Amino acid sequence: MAAKLIYGTAWKKQETTKLVVQAVLSGFKAIDTAAQLKHYREDLVGEALQELQDKHGIKREAIFLQTKYTPIGGQDPTKPLPYNPTDPIQEQVKSSFQTSLSNLRTTYLDSYILHSPLHTLDLTLEAWRVLIALQDEGKVHKIGLSNAYDVSLLKALEAERQVQVVQNRWYEGNNWDRDVCKYCRDNGIQYQSFWTLTGSPRLLAHPDLIAIKEFAECTAPQALYRIVQLAGITPLSGTTKGEHMKEDVAVEHIAFGEELSSHLHSIRNLIGVS
Repeated sequence: MAAKLIYGTAWKKQETTKLVVQAVLSGFKAIDTAAQLKHYREDLVGEALQELQDKHGIKREAIFLQTKYTPIGGQDPTKPLPYNPTDPIQEQVKSSFQTSLSNLRTTYLDSYILHSPLHTLDLTLEAWRVLIALQDEGKVHKIGLSNAYDVSLLKALEAERQVQVVQNRWYEGNNWDRDVCKYCRDNGIQYQSFWTLTGSPRLLAHPDLIAIKEFAECTAPQALYRIVQLAGITPLSGTTKGEHMKEDVAVEHIAFGEELSSHLHSIRNLIGVS
């Protein structure tokens, strides 16, 4: 299952179950979470998946489900951890994975990623090898990492196995992550973008984007999501509003006519996806 738009569950707290159910009923077919109580309620995502199956007949297999192993530096030590932080990295990843399966009430994951590189390349490679083993066992379909802004890191991991997913901040503050984004496009790696809208307010107000949304009869966020989709980027949406959920899902059906070619070229050139 190739996700074109992913519902992000960070910061949803006690509203997670309700919002995930609403997102899927609105048309989202992919969910992102993490075994990290600091920002996510992975267990409530699992509750939502159960509710979707029991009350709405939407089976687990119909959803692209992605979660993460979060190193201790990204955890809140005052909250329950999904692993013993004194264990070796390999055992931490294995324990976190089992916690995620239990939380999400599933036997497999469509995508499992490292929430960030670890403190050293050697430690990152140790964690990466566990993901490789999980993939070889058929417990995970895709493996990757998040918050990875150095192409050399991707190449180092690929010495062990091709990275299949990268999830990064994609916004004007990092010049839309041009180098990593291009590397992913050139090498068949799914690039997932977050901060796509909130991180680029000037882009959303750009005259060319305004022209595009007016011609295409859509909103500026819809126009931007569609532009990045057509450039091979999979955006995450974390909206909490039902109206916006439906608008986001509808993005896939937006078509841009020839009269928009100059405006599209301008935006694509600006964000580095020409």
